[in-house]
This record gives sequence, C-alpha cells and structure tokens, in this order.
Amino acid sequence: MTADRIADIWGPRTPHTSGSPWPERVDQFLVEGVSEDDVDKWVRGACLLCSNGCGLEVAVRDGKMVGMRGRAEDRVNHGRLGPKGLYGWQGEQHDRLTAPLIRKDGKLRETDWETAMAAVVEESEALLESKGPLSHAFYTSGQLMIEEYYTLAVIGKAGLGTPHMDGNTRLCTATAAAAFEETFGSDGQPGSYRDIDSCDVVFLFGHNVAETQSVLWARMLDRLDAADPPRLVCVDPRRTKVAERATVHLPIRNGTNLALMNALVHELIAHGWIDRSYVHAHTVGFDELRKVTEDATPEWAAEICGVPAEDIRKAAEIFGTGQRVVSTCSMGFYQSHQATASSCQVNNLHLLRGMLGRPGAGILQMNGQPSAENNRESGCGAALPGFRNWDNPDHVRELAELWNVDPLVIPHWSPPTDANAIFRYAEEGSVGFLWIAGTNPAVSMPDLARIRRILSGDQCFVVVSDGYRTETTELADVVLPAALWAEKTGTYTNVDRTVHLQEQAVDPPGQARGDQAIFTEYARRLGLSDKDGQPIPAWESAEDAFEAWKAASKGRPCDYSALTYQQLHDVGGVQWPCTSTAREGTERLYTDGTFKTGIDDCESFGHDLSTGAPVSETAYRARRLDGRAILKTVPYEHPFEEPDEDYPLRLTTGRTVYQWHTRTKTRRSRQLNDAAPSMWVELAEADALRLGVGEGDIVRVTSRRGSIEAPARISHIREGVVFAPWHYGDTTTAANELTLTGWDPVSAQPEFKVAAVAVTRIAAGDGPAPAPANTASAPVHPLAETVRD
Repeated sequence: MTADRIADIWGPRTPHTSGSPWPERVDQFLVEGVSEDDVDKWVRGACLLCSNGCGLEVAVRDGKMVGMRGRAEDRVNHGRLGPKGLYGWQGEQHDRLTAPLIRKDGKLRETDWETAMAAVVEESEALLESKGPLSHAFYTSGQLMIEEYYTLAVIGKAGLGTPHMDGNTRLCTATAAAAFEETFGSDGQPGSYRDIDSCDVVFLFGHNVAETQSVLWARMLDRLDAADPPRLVCVDPRRTKVAERATVHLPIRNGTNLALMNALVHELIAHGWIDRSYVHAHTVGFDELRKVTEDATPEWAAEICGVPAEDIRKAAEIFGTGQRVVSTCSMGFYQSHQATASSCQVNNLHLLRGMLGRPGAGILQMNGQPSAENNRESGCGAALPGFRNWDNPDHVRELAELWNVDPLVIPHWSPPTDANAIFRYAEEGSVGFLWIAGTNPAVSMPDLARIRRILSGDQCFVVVSDGYRTETTELADVVLPAALWAEKTGTYTNVDRTVHLQEQAVDPPGQARGDQAIFTEYARRLGLSDKDGQPIPAWESAEDAFEAWKAASKGRPCDYSALTYQQLHDVGGVQWPCTSTAREGTERLYTDGTFKTGIDDCESFGHDLSTGAPVSETAYRARRLDGRAILKTVPYEHPFEEPDEDYPLRLTTGRTVYQWHTRTKTRRSRQLNDAAPSMWVELAEADALRLGVGEGDIVRVTSRRGSIEAPARISHIREGVVFAPWHYGDTTTAANELTLTGWDPVSAQPEFKVAAVAVTRIAAGDGPAPAPANTASAPVHPLAETVRD
C-alpha cells in the first residue's frame, strides 16, 4: 500500500540522470477493509483532479469504487498519483444530486426528468421564437469529456446558432491559448512532459507546480535530486516548495510580471544570448521586440518588481546559457492584467534561443483543469472546433459541410463570446437562457456579489447540470443531476496533449445522467436538424461522438483522426496529433521550425497586446509570415488596482494541494478535507507585526467590493502581499468576494492575482490557522503539528 500521501505529498524519490527514463513507482489506495483480492475489477482511466491527467485504474467491488492505483506504463505519471488522485474520488460517493430540481414558489423542489426537461425546453423555445439564438448562452467546465464538449458545441453553433459559448477555462487557461495563437498562429502545446527528463534548466513562471500538479513536481524532484540536476528559476511572490529548491527565486510583486519579462528579454539581447540563425529563419518581429525592451534594464525592473537587479541578471544568464531549457507558465501570469503579453514573452525567450522542438527544450503553458484543452479544441468555448479561425470563411465552410448546415447558421460575424461578456449579457437580460454545466461560478468568478445578483435575478432563466448541490445550483431555476467521471465513458486531454480514455467503472446514482445524454435530449426535444432534416447532433453514443470529433479535427493542428478507443485502452495516454503517418502520437510540435501562422492554418490573425484590438486579415497577410513565429510584446503598465492609503496591501489568490476548485468533490473526501478544512489568509511576518496580528488570529480582509473574515497564517509570503485560497465558498470567506471585474485585453482572462485590500485584526484566535504546514502555506514559526488534523 502507498504511504500516507497527505503527510508525504510527493512520495519517495526515484532520481535519474538527464536523458534516462523516469523510473516507475506505482501508488495505490484502497478503502479500509478492502484488499487487492477483494477487488472485482480494475477499470482504466485518468485522474480528473488536476491538469496533469495521470493514468490510473479504478478499483470496483460490488458495483462501487473502492480505490485507485496508478498505471506504471502511462507516459504522464509512470504509476504515481498525488493526494487528490488517491483520495479525491471518494467525494463522488457522498451528497450527490440524484433527481432533478425545479424552482417553485421561490424554492428548489425535487421533480422528475420529464417535468424538468419540459420546463427547460419550454423556456428555450419561447426565447428562440421571440428573441432568436442570441438569447441563449452556455457556460461549461474544464472537466467534461471531449465527447460532451463537442456534442454541445455542435448543438450551440450548428443547431441553435449562438456565439455565446464559453467555459470556466476562461478563468484558468484562456491566456495559454491566446499566447500560443499570438506567437505560433494556433493553440497547441509545443512541448512534452518528457522534456523535464532531459533538460538542464527549468523556469517556472507564476506556477506553484508542487501544489497544482503534484505528480509533475515529483517528476521535477527526481531530476533535482539526481547527480546532474537542472538549474531552477522560480517566479512567485510566495516561498513555495518550488522556491525552496530554486537556484534563483524571484518573489516579484504580483501584477509586475511583464516588467520582469521585458527585462529578461532585454538581457538576452544585450548579452547576445540568441540563436540568430534560428531567429532569422523562423521568426518575425525581432527589431520591434528589441525596441520595446531596449530600456527595460534589470535596474528598471527591480524598482517595479521589488527584487534585486542582480537576481534578474542571474536568472537571465541561466536562461541565456542553458543548453536545454524547459519553461512552464501558469496562473500567476495568466490571471493578470497583461497576461497575454507576459506569456508571449515566455514564448519569445524560447524563440530567441531556438529552444523548441527537441528533447529538453520546450514550453508548457499550463492548464488549470484536466480537460481544459478539450474545451479549447472542441469549440465548446469561445472558439470554433479544431482551432479554426472564425474570421476565415474557408474554415467556416469546412464546418458547415461537416455539419450539413448553411454557413450563415454558424456564428462567425464577430469573435465568439467570452464568459465575461456572457455574464454581462445575462445581467442586462439580452441573454435570457443561461445553461451552466459542471462548474460553480457563484464561487469561482470575480466580484461574487455581482454574480449572485445575475444568477438570482428574474431577467435570466438559469439551468445548471451538476453532480452536486452547490452555491450555483441554489440560484438556478432548474437543476439537472449529472453523472461524474468514472460513471461514464469518454476521453480527456491533458496539458501536454496527452489523450486518455476513461472507461465507465460504476453506474451513476439515482436519476443522474451523463452530460452528453443530457445535451442530446435537449437537442432532440427542440427538434434541431440539419439541411436534410437529420438530427443535430447526428450521434448518440460516446464512441460515435468521438468518431465525429475525429472527423472535425482531421487536418487541423489537433488532429485525432487515427486515434481509437482500443489504442487508448491498451497503451494509456497518446499525444495528438495522431494521424495515419503518426499513429502512436506526436511527442513535440514545431520540430522543423515551421509554425501555424499561414493564412490557411492560423486560428487567429492576432491582436494588439495592449488594447486587444484585432489585427485585420489584410495587415496579417502583409507580414508575409510564411510559417514563421511572431515575436511581440508591449511596454509594462500598472495593474488595474494599486495599493493606496485606504487599501495598502496587494491580494493574490491561489490553490492548496489538498482542495480542488470550489471543493464540491474534495471537501467530501475525509483525508483531503481534514488536511485543509476551512479558509485562512496569509500575511508576511512584517505586515502581521505592524497590524498586531498573531498566528490564528481572526482578520477581516476588505477590498472595494466586499470583505471576508478568516484566521491568519503568518507565512513566508513577501511583505505587502496577502494570499487567500479561493476554494472556500461561504460569502464570509470566499476569496472572490474581494476580486475585481477586470481582465486581460486579449485573452479576457479575469484579474485574480492583484486587488488592493486592507487587513484588520478583529479577534484572537483559538489556535493555529487551518492551513497546511507542509506546503507553501507553512508558517514562519513552527507549529506543534505539521499537518492540520
């Protein structure tokens, strides 16, 4: 049996030298009283509680899940599982929605499927007749299967004709997609997890990988503990477990990312740490990049970022002299006001050094959720399926022919609608029908008081399909019980393009149904059809939906056309593109230095990184890109909200390793919830002393939008910054009561990482804060216990 993965988060080390395979280590957990001999069957799948997507097997006994174990042969994890992978599935066993709910006399009451679906369709039909398809919007998760995403995308874009489709991927990974589009012409992760195994430098930009992708950090630790460890540079205002292992830690002020990035690029150019032949042959825009960054010296950036100029120089030297550099980039960069520009600079660093397309040299612009990639690929978000360009008539015609509909039905007269705009339209009432699937915006969106007003108002009919009652279902008009994860069959794609098949292990509880079946029933009741009167969507089963998706992806960057359920069952994860000439998948993209910037390939013509203004097709053509990548950046600008006399501190939000999103699953797992049971906020010791706050004291954190109260953890965060985990949804503790409605101009990803706040001590505590002591939330002064019991 695996040792306790709560106390020992990353498990025992299996160090290996550069270029050698990552050793296997199979982690397993079975519930008390069950042995391996008691298991009736092991069902193959992948973990759905972070974006790593670890291959696993589900233990089933008497029709119920009783445990998990990693798959040794899987390319992602080589058998390892993190805390959420081992224990989080237990949340699916408790407090589930088992019957539809409908609002009557102001209260949600249990009903049957016929009554619930009839109410949904009646409202939908009435709005379609009176206002048309723009009255409808769909807001989904980053945790559905691609079969479900694609089914809904076809319903929305070919059946209804609405552009109002997005997911909570807007909150976590929209910038990753935008940065890829701006630099390489198309979404799609260039690198591979295996690059960690052979690199000699790792840069982590705003990425607390130790807690957000614990198995990926275990992979990094096994290289760091080897005889030839890579040098590590970490950009994070907190002293995380990553920072503790760093060669250089840059604890910059949150909101100053682009100042740092422009300085790093400045240093590479100034010192000649550039592969000039690669830049000349494979990029455009070098002269503009040099001009924008020529005055961005380390001294200039140090003043803005609050870190020593010498540390910035050292980090630049490490990047500039490394032979095989891997960079990861995550929420610390994405959830900020110049998110796309900062993330593009990560891409630029690699282009300047030719660090792409070979082992140990690559970029991992991270996802925040396990199947966020699928949402982006399938067109269920604010995009067209297959990374097609909404502004390219040929791409629209391809979809129209595939779906057998008139091209005019497919909404392409303007950019697809992002989630921020969807909620604004719902607030105004122009969107009168909003379907929320598998997500909890009443906790996860910024400025929660506003979101609650939108969802509870009479101006918009709200449908929620979910596995649990949540803060969001309590505001809905109709709630539909959905099957979860191992209760259905389908595919998920992780951060480095690895596709896994999750096979159904158990039946869903009560009347719960899979999301694909729910969406399809809705379409059938509406009578959606193509030009020949055939139903939309044209499939019923998960495997038929997958085959339809394969046809839609064929020839596009995310080509799944040669992939099969059987192959995924046999070997575990396979990376796309998987085609007739690459049947075992593709390890890395852009190995020949040719990018998807051709007019027929590109997903976007790009944007002005400062304003978000789109680049016209004419201007794009004029650049004569011919498959070259685009080097671009803009000058640094201050965040939307800076500290002042009334709100003197900077708030940043984030995650803890033991909880997942809004805790709908993980708070129902005893091991995980006991390790991080309730809300806390973190203060630097200097700030705590000035405010008269001790460990565990109750503090009030106030912004211009609201306030929360929670125990204080005196941690190793930088002075002037307050950290709040965003998992805890009560209105008195939810971090997003404080965050602002503002977003990056290109990716439209909300600003969660910077808000001006004030902190006041309001009461003495009765013990230490309920924060883990073995993570980035560790206290400055040791507590009696190492993990909160």
